[in-house]
Amino acid sequence: MQAISVQQPWAFAIARGGKSVCNQPLPTAYRGPVLVHASMRVDLKACDSPLVQRAGWNPRDPLATLGAVIAVAEVVDVCSAAAADGSCDCGPWAEPGTHHWRLAEVLPLPRPVVALGRPGLWEPQPTLVTEVRTMLAATAALHRS
Repeated sequence: MQAISVQQPWAFAIARGGKSVCNQPLPTAYRGPVLVHASMRVDLKACDSPLVQRAGWNPRDPLATLGAVIAVAEVVDVCSAAAADGSCDCGPWAEPGTHHWRLAEVLPLPRPVVALGRPGLWEPQPTLVTEVRTMLAATAALHRS
C-alpha cells in the first residue's frame, strides 16, 4: 500500500465529496490502494471554490483535519493528456497541465489517523497501515451487525 499527501480542502473533497481525480505534477505507474493523507498545508483559495462547496466542505468535520490519513482509495488509472497540453474527459476536478490520478472505491475513515506525510507518492509505516485496516474492518463489522 502507498500513500499520497493532498492539501485541504482537496483531501476532504476526495474523502467526502466525490472528487475522483487527484491532480499531480508527475505520473505514476502505481495502481492499487492508497492512503489519502491530508497534508499540513491548506489551499485557502480553494475553500471558496464552487466545486469544494458542492462537495460539502466543512472545516469542523473531523476529515477536514490536517496532518492525518482521512481515507483509503484505489489508484485505477492515470491520464496524462492534460499535462501534454491535450484535452481529456477526466471531469470538473481535473486541472489543466497536470496528470490526473483517477481514484475509485474511496472509503472515508471514521476518524483521522495522525501521521507525517511527504510530497508525492510515499510508503506509509506498517503500523499506520495496520491501524487504518483495523479501523476499516471494525467499521465494516459494525455495519454488518
